[in-house]
Amino acid sequence: MKTIGLLGGVSWHSTLEYYRHLNQYTNNKLGGYHSAKLLIYSFNFAEIRELHATSEALLCKRLIKEARNIENAGADCILIGANTLHMFYDEIQKELKIPIIHVADAIAESIKKGGIKKVGLLGTLATMEKSFYFERLKRKDIQVVVPEKHERKIINDIIYHELVYGKISRESKTRYLNIIYSLIAKENIRGIILGCTEIPLLINTDDVSIPVFNSTEIHAENAVEYALNG
Repeated sequence: MKTIGLLGGVSWHSTLEYYRHLNQYTNNKLGGYHSAKLLIYSFNFAEIRELHATSEALLCKRLIKEARNIENAGADCILIGANTLHMFYDEIQKELKIPIIHVADAIAESIKKGGIKKVGLLGTLATMEKSFYFERLKRKDIQVVVPEKHERKIINDIIYHELVYGKISRESKTRYLNIIYSLIAKENIRGIILGCTEIPLLINTDDVSIPVFNSTEIHAENAVEYALNG
């Protein structure tokens, strides 16, 4: 079994979910007393937010530094425990000898297995509006649509004002579901990506009538498959 490295703490609530999924999936595959071999660096999320607001270049350098530390500590692969921070994937990967398992690649694989061609995407503003996420999915011939501009702001605000604090609101859940069903009606999407590691704290597969792609769960399971099978 290979050792999985996790850049976490962005936020710590979603890192808990990564830890749970990594260990549960490993045990499901191997049984008995088995759990995942993990190395975790957990950021102070306040520092990450400050760096992101001040200088993306400095934030990228910090991510590279801690990824190298995890590699030097003995990790065989790395997960970036935040969809948004995958905007720095290329810069970080070129500084490492071990692979970073890209969350969008893992999701694309899951979507393709389901035979789905068109999906909606919920996430932070950066994830929904920048190209780093879309491009990975387009390579697999997956069409991605996002909510309207005012709806994207609602999604982003709930993430940063509620979910990163672990606050779960029935009102916010309803607002998310209304946005999802609007996408289903307007865009005829066949699946929805929960493209922020905090969103699955609010929305689950039973809430929606179309397939739900939980980025945290899929990312973790993909990493375990790599750790077990290469």
